Amino acid sequence: MPAARPRLRVAIVRQRYNPYGGAERFTERMLPALERAGAEPTLIARRAEGWGARRLVAVDPFYLGSAWRDASFARAARRAWNAGNFDLVQSHERIPGCDIYRAGDGVHAEWLEIRRNASESAAGRFRPLQVAFDPYHRYACAAERRLFAHPALRAVICNSTMVRGEIERRFGVAPHRLHVIHSGVDLDYFHPRHRATLRATTRTELGAGAADFVFLLVGSGFWRKGLDAAIEALAKCAAQRFILAVAGRDRQAARYARQAHAAGIGNRVRFLGGREDVRRLYAGADCFILPTRYDPLPSAALEALAMGLPAIVGGRSGAAEIVRHGECGWICEPRDVGGLAHLMREAADAAGGAAAAEAARAASENYGIDDMTRKLTSLYDALAQGQATGCAR
Repeated sequence: MPAARPRLRVAIVRQRYNPYGGAERFTERMLPALERAGAEPTLIARRAEGWGARRLVAVDPFYLGSAWRDASFARAARRAWNAGNFDLVQSHERIPGCDIYRAGDGVHAEWLEIRRNASESAAGRFRPLQVAFDPYHRYACAAERRLFAHPALRAVICNSTMVRGEIERRFGVAPHRLHVIHSGVDLDYFHPRHRATLRATTRTELGAGAADFVFLLVGSGFWRKGLDAAIEALAKCAAQRFILAVAGRDRQAARYARQAHAAGIGNRVRFLGGREDVRRLYAGADCFILPTRYDPLPSAALEALAMGLPAIVGGRSGAAEIVRHGECGWICEPRDVGGLAHLMREAADAAGGAAAAEAARAASENYGIDDMTRKLTSLYDALAQGQATGCAR
């Protein structure tokens, strides 16, 4: 009998755990999935709390400020993976020297350019000098350039074709190193059958009556997620019994509450704060809404679709590659508030039927976490064996 193939020892690098973050929920579920697929993942993070990882190396150097925080963690993480003798190192942070970089946060330079060009509202306008003098933006852009130019980098995992195009265009990374592997969703945990058991109590919590149509926005960093556009569009739908529930955190949350009150819809926008139990919120909602200005692939959109929830998503989002406009959701332009309001009315007309829910679930079924894991482990095997890998599309 041939000897069993040794398990690949893979270091996964993610700095912090946020119980409300979609990227963290994704990483938390990815680790056991990799183990089931035959790999041996070890998480390198600042702290062990929250992840539930079987193997974890904690590195938590002192820091002051965001730039120092990321730079100090990068140095400590590199020391940890060099000491660990791993077969492969996959970083979810912008740390030069890893074998694989998962560009789950997209391209920072691209996001800054979008902010520079933003002119939707005075409150959201980007101040160009902020980049020039903000140490964090300067650090992140420099780390990004060094990462993609580093000779150790063998593969980049892009969670959308949008991100793949941005990296190839901005940094000239060879196409054969860019692999589009969409984020995976737990299709069993996020399943329409849970809506029946969780819906009534959740709607009571939200103060939603039987005739109310509930839009749900899940995500932190409200301006990037397009919350101001969603509130403005909701105000244009005064004749409809629409409610907007917002789950997420933002230091400027009070400003968005004031916006809703100034528009006369303060009683129709529910600010729920950071929530770990997002599944029950999907169950209580009628449509997911995320008019994001930039998002590589929001996990919340995949989770909502998996729960059978139609979705309105921004066009500069990886979710726009999954949503079939007019079938399982709608693709919007955040700057076109009138158009977004029209889509919200269209969603209310369509989302109550079984067809929209079935189409939403069907759209998610190509993005299960086990399917994503098979693609990851196939890439790992090819890299470990020194094979040249083609561009996964």
